[in-house]
Amino acid sequence: MKQIQFHSTNNDSEQVDFETALLNGMASEYGLYMMARKDIPKLSIEEIKAMQKMSYAEIAFQVLNPFLGNEIPEDELKELLNDAYREDKIPTEVQKVTDKINILWLTKGPTYSFKDYAARFFGRMLNYFLAKRGLKRTVVVATSGDTGGAVADALHGLDSVNNVVFFPKGSISAEQRRQMTTLKENVYAFEVNGDFDVCQALAKNLLGDKDFAEEVFSDSERLTSANSISIGRLLPQAVYPFFAYSRVADGEEVVMSIPSGNFGDMMGTVVAKQMGLPISRILCGVNENLEFPNFLESGKYVVEASKKSPSSAMIVSHPSNLARLIDFYGGHMYDERDNDGKVVKEGVIDKEPNIEEMRKDIFSVGVNNEQHFKTMKEVYDDYGVVLDPHGAVGWRALELFDADDISVIYETADPGKFPLDVEKAIGIKPELPLGMKKQAEMDERVYNIESGSDQTDKGLKLSDEQIKEAKQKIKEIFLK
Repeated sequence: MKQIQFHSTNNDSEQVDFETALLNGMASEYGLYMMARKDIPKLSIEEIKAMQKMSYAEIAFQVLNPFLGNEIPEDELKELLNDAYREDKIPTEVQKVTDKINILWLTKGPTYSFKDYAARFFGRMLNYFLAKRGLKRTVVVATSGDTGGAVADALHGLDSVNNVVFFPKGSISAEQRRQMTTLKENVYAFEVNGDFDVCQALAKNLLGDKDFAEEVFSDSERLTSANSISIGRLLPQAVYPFFAYSRVADGEEVVMSIPSGNFGDMMGTVVAKQMGLPISRILCGVNENLEFPNFLESGKYVVEASKKSPSSAMIVSHPSNLARLIDFYGGHMYDERDNDGKVVKEGVIDKEPNIEEMRKDIFSVGVNNEQHFKTMKEVYDDYGVVLDPHGAVGWRALELFDADDISVIYETADPGKFPLDVEKAIGIKPELPLGMKKQAEMDERVYNIESGSDQTDKGLKLSDEQIKEAKQKIKEIFLK
C-alpha cells in the first residue's frame, strides 16, 4: 500500500504523513493539508458494489484504510471506526422520497448534525496518536453552528485533549450554543463579538502563533485544529457519499446535492468522486453568500460581507476548503497576511485552477432567504418531509439543476435544532431532540470576547483587540 503524503496548499515542499498532519492542524505558511490528486487511492466498481451489504463502519474502513493503512494497523483502525460509528450512537438513514430523489439523513448522532461523523473520527484518531506519543493537544475550533457542538461532544472528557471553541454572537441558535457551553470540564466555549469569518480568522491566528503556544503551554506545537482546516475532518467526509451510493444505486451514476458553507462536505464528495464513486455531478448549494457560484460563472473570486441566512451554519463568505478545491484542480489560493499573521486580503488566486473541469464536475447555485422557507413548505406539503433550512438549500439546488439521474440530498441537521424557522415555514414546531431537551435545563459556562471587530467595506474583520483579548483569556484559563 502506497504511503499517502499530505502537502501544504501554500508550500508544496512540506510533505508529511497523516499523523503529523493531524497533530499539526494547520500546514506551513498558513496552508491546509491536502493530498495530491494523483495520489488519491482508487476503488473499483466491484469494491463499491460490495458496500451494499456493509455497515457504515465497514464502508468507512474500505474508504479510509487506503489513506491510513501504513500508519494504523487494520485491526486497530477497524476497532476505532466501529466505536466511532456505532449504530446505537450514530445511525445513518437514506430516505427514498421519489423514484429518483433520496435524502441522506446525517442527523441522528449525539449532536444531531452531520458534523458528528467527522468529529467522532477526528477525536478518536487524535486520541490514538497522542496516547501513542504521550502528548497533549488543545484543539481550537471556530463554528458557524454545528461544528462546535459536534467537536466539543467528541472531545469532551478525553484525557489528552482540551477544546477551545469560538462561536459568533447572535448567529447561532440557543440550542446550538448549549451543546458547547453546558459540557464544561475540558471544553471552553467563547462567544465572539463578530461573525463566523471573524471566529475563523481568530482560530487561524492562534493556530499560526507558535510563540503564544510556547508561552502558555511550554509547547509550540500544543494548538491544533478540528475545523474543516484539519485533514482529520476532511477524510471522513469522503465516507458518506459511498454509504449513500450503496443504498440507492448499483453501478449507475448519481447526483449528490450538498448544502455548502465551509465546503467540507463538498470537498469530501470531490475526493469520493476521484476515488471512483460514480457521481455525474456534485451540486453545491449555498445561501445568499454567493462568492463560489459567482466564481464558477465569472472566473473571478471576490469576497463580500457575509449575509445572514436561515441556513446559519452556511453563513460563510470565504470557505476554508476552497483553497483545497483550487489546489485539487491545479491552482493556488491563499490569504494575504501582514507580518503579525493577520489577514489583509482574502482569497488571492495567483495560479488559476482548471475552471472548465471544475464547472464540468460541480454545479453551484445560491438560494435566497425566502426560498429557504418556500422550499421547506413545498416539501412538507408534497411529501410530508420536514427539512431543516440547510437541507432546504440542498433540495432547492437539486430542483434548479433538474437532474435526470438518481439523486441524493444531504440533510445535515435535525429540524428540531431550528424550531422557529421550521415553524415559520410549515406552521408546525418540530420536537427538540432528547439530548438537547436535557441541555436546556443545564447551566452554561461562556467566555466572552467583548472587543469589537473591525468594520470594513467588505464586512467585519478580526481586530487586534479581539486577538489580544482572546489570548489573555486563554492564558487565564490555562495558567491558573
